[in-house]
Amino acid sequence: MKVELAKYHCIITREEGDPKIYSESLLLYKVKQELIKQGYDVIKKRMWKDGHLVSDTQFYIRTRKDNENSFAIWDTSYAIRFTYEDYNKDGELELTVERGDE
Repeated sequence: MKVELAKYHCIITREEGDPKIYSESLLLYKVKQELIKQGYDVIKKRMWKDGHLVSDTQFYIRTRKDNENSFAIWDTSYAIRFTYEDYNKDGELELTVERGDE
């Protein structure tokens, strides 16, 4: 799995030999692991636990500390698609990045 973090989006690419993923939670866990390898201090968490008014099953990845370099990665189309299906089928997935400096 290849994870590219840009200013406003995160591109996740399925590489040859990567296994299929069958849940949103596992996909975001693997993205989190890749970001940690790249040196980011991130966690995966249910969004509602941080006070966001979203589905109680929606996860996101965010930096552990809230500062000027903080960010959150989430799926803006969560209510209408499963990200892991797009990842498995197309081999690429784009998620939204919200930055704390704006």
